Amino acid sequence: MPNDQAIEGDYIRTKKNNLFFDVKGLLHPKDRIISFVRFYPDTTGERFRKGIHYKKIYDLSERYSFLKKNYPHYLFYSTQLNMELQGVRREEIERIYTPRGYLQNLIAKTKLSKIEQNAFDLCKLFIEKGDIPEQSIGITGSQMVGLNKEDSDIDLIIYGTEVARDFQDKIPEIFKHDNNLRKYNFEEYKQHFRFRAAGAQISFNDFMKSEPRKNHQGKFGGIDFFIRYIKSPQDWKGTYYDYQILDLGTISMLAEVIDASDSLFTPCTYYINPVRILASKAPVKNIEIDDIRKITSYRGRFCEHAYAGEVFMVEGKLERVIFKNREIYYQIVLGTQKTDKMLLI
Repeated sequence: MPNDQAIEGDYIRTKKNNLFFDVKGLLHPKDRIISFVRFYPDTTGERFRKGIHYKKIYDLSERYSFLKKNYPHYLFYSTQLNMELQGVRREEIERIYTPRGYLQNLIAKTKLSKIEQNAFDLCKLFIEKGDIPEQSIGITGSQMVGLNKEDSDIDLIIYGTEVARDFQDKIPEIFKHDNNLRKYNFEEYKQHFRFRAAGAQISFNDFMKSEPRKNHQGKFGGIDFFIRYIKSPQDWKGTYYDYQILDLGTISMLAEVIDASDSLFTPCTYYINPVRILASKAPVKNIEIDDIRKITSYRGRFCEHAYAGEVFMVEGKLERVIFKNREIYYQIVLGTQKTDKMLLI
């Protein structure tokens, strides 16, 4: 991969302003990397790196507000994706941090901190018990860029389509037989509901219909961990410029999931059989309902959310997608608004 390329899970540090951005997606325009501001220098920040205090921005809307107020040149309008995005121009990149590179740094170190040791041990467990090749796993998040707290989550990336699918078959047994690895308990799910579902206008009971089934999250040695899976490059469909997307507005509908095999990846995808439109602010009169083919999201909270054969109520953004100037279909995108949801019926 060229030095100025980056994909989901990587972080970027800018030449000016010492800002850290987390990279989103796999396909990017020629002049910049689509990425969202995550850490910024602030004298009142509780995170500390190389003599500089930093603050972390969590909420997506807050990230946009921060850049609009302070660094608007990191915002751009994507004509391909038909929306305002955040991104760093390639000439403004000081360094790209990669999860696999960080894991290799830990392997080479003679002494690890507690959080480094926990993350390393989890990778080692998955390599040994899950048969993951060492080059197919890495550690991302705040510790990769030296901005973690003592109780920061362990964020892992697993690379490769077949590696990911094979590991998903093995991880339930790892949960059963490793004493340091476990699913969340009931009280911990309550905490995650308040953090992840805040503003989504869903009940805790609805949240719990899908959340306990997910194998990409839990506790390791008492620390939260989260796994993102990235497809092999040969499975990335097209280039950034092969897509032309039109935002049609919000829609809610009932849909049956017919294929959830790509639900573990980032971005996650569910191929659907539309059942009925419930409400829409999108112009749907001239749309054949069967042309709404899939649900997709770049947000981890929608991964492993549904199984094939299940019927869901889904609410999100309806998009018209033209691929390579030929194929036209519609998709529902989740995660751009707090109210987006996917609820098992």
